[in-house]
Amino acid sequence: MLTQSSGKQLRFVIQEHHASHLHYDFRLEMLEEGDSENYILKSWAVPKNISDGIGIKRLAIQVEDHDMNYIDFEGIIEEGNYGAGEVIIWDNGSYELISKKYNDLGELKEIIVMLNGKKIKGEFALIKTRGFGSEKNKEKNWLIFRKK
Repeated sequence: MLTQSSGKQLRFVIQEHHASHLHYDFRLEMLEEGDSENYILKSWAVPKNISDGIGIKRLAIQVEDHDMNYIDFEGIIEEGNYGAGEVIIWDNGSYELISKKYNDLGELKEIIVMLNGKKIKGEFALIKTRGFGSEKNKEKNWLIFRKK
């Protein structure tokens, strides 16, 4: 699966994260915005994990981009550190970037990908919501779901 103009095969990971609340970290390897060489992990915390069922929407809270070394991370994040708790790779694999759309302000608002993982396969959409959710997170809230 070749997905960037560079011909680089892009990867994703879903990490089961036993922090203060169990959630799943969904990470997509992408070029940093405005950069043609540096890859980062665009990251979302998904409280109930991604559903393989078509059209079943799940909340995905965007968190800060992570360094590429997190793509293979499993282990314990020590108490006192951000995200303290156990991290296990739940699924990983490659993906094809089908499309990215931006709003009038140039902010990313939609990502469509074809995931090819060990457990999760298929076309998925990440759609930024419009002020949905708690005041604290409403600017970071997305929905993720499998498309037909």
